[in-house]
Amino acid sequence: MTTSLTGTPKARKLWLAALGELQLQMTRPSFATWLKDTQGTAVSDSELVVGVPDTFVAEMLERRMHSLISETVARVNGRPIEVRYSVTADGETWTSNGRRPHPETGPPTPPDPDPARREPAAAPPSHRAIPLNARYNFDAFVVGKSNELAHAAALAVAERPGVLYNPLTIYSGVGLGKTHLLHAIGHRARSLGRSPTYVTTEEFTNEYIRAIREGRTEEFRDRYRSSDLLMLDDIQFLIGKEQTQEGFFHTFNSLHTANKQIVITSDRPVSSLGLLEDRIRSRLAGGLVADIQPPDLETRIAIILTKIEQSGRNIGPDIASFLAERIHTNIRELEGCFNRVLAYADLTRRQITRELVSNIIADSLTTAKRRAAPPETIVDAVADYFSLDTDAIRGPRGRKNVALARQVAMYIIKEETNLGPTAIGRALGGKDHSTVIKNCAKVADMLDSDPTLRRDVHNIREAIAGA
Repeated sequence: MTTSLTGTPKARKLWLAALGELQLQMTRPSFATWLKDTQGTAVSDSELVVGVPDTFVAEMLERRMHSLISETVARVNGRPIEVRYSVTADGETWTSNGRRPHPETGPPTPPDPDPARREPAAAPPSHRAIPLNARYNFDAFVVGKSNELAHAAALAVAERPGVLYNPLTIYSGVGLGKTHLLHAIGHRARSLGRSPTYVTTEEFTNEYIRAIREGRTEEFRDRYRSSDLLMLDDIQFLIGKEQTQEGFFHTFNSLHTANKQIVITSDRPVSSLGLLEDRIRSRLAGGLVADIQPPDLETRIAIILTKIEQSGRNIGPDIASFLAERIHTNIRELEGCFNRVLAYADLTRRQITRELVSNIIADSLTTAKRRAAPPETIVDAVADYFSLDTDAIRGPRGRKNVALARQVAMYIIKEETNLGPTAIGRALGGKDHSTVIKNCAKVADMLDSDPTLRRDVHNIREAIAGA
């Protein structure tokens, strides 16, 4: 007999565990677009309900990703279970048939006959606000050498918007905390009586296009120009969108002239946003530009220790160190693996030990390596990054920069594929397997003491992932 659907922690834990695996099976942009803002909302013996932000996401998951999601959930759950997607609004789950699972009795309650009472009235199409994530605040942001400048600047503009560092641009690779800082700025500014506006570049573009189509350009301008603080996430997506760049340029000028704070994030330095209009790049470069580097070992350990404290679990610091030593791509993947460990332990009622964590991480790394780029692609990416010819990397001993590039290529191939030292040596022109082992160990040691190299390796990996 099927039990009734309940909004229990088990639903959240089951879905978190599934997300941990899905993150390793999908490209980063796809995961961020379709799964990042989802949550497990209800579960029964035969069904898991996944809450999604809107009907468009629900339709895309159902049409394009349902098979992958179902297989992953079945694997995590230990047996097949139906997965259903429901739109969540203001903490309630609304399914495609307009019915809400009752939190205690299980059977769905009929929808309110008055739609205006059932859900908040939708804002005009060009005024869709994106809420701030309550988890992304300054207290939850772990500060280390890799991000201390960006954190200090973000805190300063949140407390004194328009006075210091205007505009502020924060750039980094994927999953290192840019969006977290934007939301944290918004929370702090709001607590001080300010009126912040957070928007992704994608949504800004969509709003601007809707405003033009519907003749609401004045409303669009008024909305953004009335903010005390504008936070625009991922400005690199403005590249190639000339009309939207025009709208952003005039909005920027109006806010800046009125001493309103502007905070921008990007996946690369302002100087590298080549196809962005010169007048926009020059204005961004006129403020403070702060980068976030991949976290060092100490910061990664601190992040896991913070997550352990938030979880209320009795987990020893040795587990944090074990995880941090093995997951170093970005913070998002580190946290995702930790969440998967917690969920797996809860679902199987097992104690969290080094052996359990090792097995879970091994599965994750194996999944990631199965879809890794071939060694030739990695060598090409390293050569391109260091502005070298691939023959130089594969050739005999060369200049110092060639030797470093070769060592980095060996290290990334080792981390991203299932190849052993001998096969890696062959991919690099027949290098001896002992040389590969020595160089990989050398790069691993350098990554925790050399922030420049850490950023280089991170950027190369991002380039390979986006290829």
